[in-house]
Amino acid sequence: MNGQASFTLRGRNPDVLTCISNLSNDEVFTPPELANRMLDTVAEAWAASHNGANLWADKTIRFLDPCTKSGVFLREITSRLTKGLANEIPDLEKRVNHILTRQVFGIGITNLTSLLARRSVYCSKHANGSHSIAKGFDSEAGNIWFERTEHTWANGKCTFCGTSQAVLDRGETLETHAYAFIHTDNIKTRITELFGGNMQFDVIIGNPPYQLNDGGHGASAAPIYQLFVEQAKKLEPRYLSLVIPARWFSGGKGLDDFRKEMLNDSRIRKLVDYPDSTECFPGIDLSGGVCYFVWDRDNAGTCEITTYIEGQVSIVNRPLLEKGFDSFVRYNDAVSIVHKIRTKMERSFSEMVSARKPFGFSTDFSNFEQKEFPGSVRFIGYNKSGFVSRSQIQQNAAWVDKIKVYISMAYGERIASSYWVLGKPFLGERGTCCSETYLVIGPVSSKKEATNVMSYIRCRLFRFLVLLNKPTQHATSKVYALVPMQDFSEPWTDEKLRKKYNITDEEWAFIEKMIRPMEPNGEGE
Repeated sequence: MNGQASFTLRGRNPDVLTCISNLSNDEVFTPPELANRMLDTVAEAWAASHNGANLWADKTIRFLDPCTKSGVFLREITSRLTKGLANEIPDLEKRVNHILTRQVFGIGITNLTSLLARRSVYCSKHANGSHSIAKGFDSEAGNIWFERTEHTWANGKCTFCGTSQAVLDRGETLETHAYAFIHTDNIKTRITELFGGNMQFDVIIGNPPYQLNDGGHGASAAPIYQLFVEQAKKLEPRYLSLVIPARWFSGGKGLDDFRKEMLNDSRIRKLVDYPDSTECFPGIDLSGGVCYFVWDRDNAGTCEITTYIEGQVSIVNRPLLEKGFDSFVRYNDAVSIVHKIRTKMERSFSEMVSARKPFGFSTDFSNFEQKEFPGSVRFIGYNKSGFVSRSQIQQNAAWVDKIKVYISMAYGERIASSYWVLGKPFLGERGTCCSETYLVIGPVSSKKEATNVMSYIRCRLFRFLVLLNKPTQHATSKVYALVPMQDFSEPWTDEKLRKKYNITDEEWAFIEKMIRPMEPNGEGE
């Protein structure tokens, strides 16, 4: 059989799917190694709840990749089933034909990727072509479906994915990026239309598109991966596994409801987290990292949380949402530390942190004078400063003449450990204001108190607690939620904090590994 080589030579290098460049960070091709890790995890979950049964030796199981790009998931599933069903269906041609026509299904996200996926799975861009290893298809698409889908526009946005009409309503010659799986009110009916009736999938697995331009300022983009998760759950597969950005851990940008639902879903039995996305997507830098999960429809319980940090692996069984918590503690080694701090029942430091645009000035504000003038206020922005009149200050005008602390609203580091987490705080003198580049901490009663606040911010424990709520570069007030308030009539050091919260040597070693020291600016401290 011509298809024999496609399976027997699979181990030869290089694998062509490791050589494909990504189209963008929004639609990331899945490396075969990661796809196989995910498939291994699903197979382990299957065996655990089916008395050790081999998932790949069951000819009745149906698999769906609802966001097919390179076809790597479908290809690897086919390869595994080909080996696992050898005793059940000895004839190779019949076995492969059964797998491809009865067990493996995909939905392409674009015309290009659907052709690529068919090449990967059927060894032909046409499922019914002369070179196809499947012999039971009448259509060119086979079980890897793609047809152009249109957005449904209302008030300048798509009602399904929220993307901007101004950006993606661009004619018939270009891709719409209206992904079929999420552009429907009834996914079960849609699946019936695509693949026929009685199409119940046992395993749904894949790597969905991550975001689309939402028409906001600059390159503003709205996440859409959560829509794939929600739709997949509606199909009620026995197992669901998708690799998605980890930004949902802290919510924001339309993800708050999704985050709440995920953290309270006890059917998520495995979560594998990569704070540094390059550990699973070589060369792809996704702020906040990525994760994949296994959702087990029929077996609720605690979650096995696995974290990869610079090749080191931590595995702990625990709830996604610890009792009494309202956020996910990303690092297993951090759970005991957060519990110790929360037993003190102290107010949150976030109460001292302003909202964005503390004085109403945007980052690109430029209507200021270079020289001081009567009644002017010093203005501080990103790589710029000048003077504005008090009448230009739109909010919190009372803070201008008070002592405060400024800190960057955004600070990013493309590493997995040894973070600073935040930019250095600096003194906000009386008679100053700032753009939205900075947030205001305070105001406080004196320069001494401001100095003591800054000493606390520089502490490793402080920035470690911020890290737990900060999956991206943005550091709005909510990332300080886990940080406890202190008495700022005195300065703070990590030694004092370790003693106060009874941090063990083992716990402190983890904090030191994750957080770099931060020296003062020298403002009389």
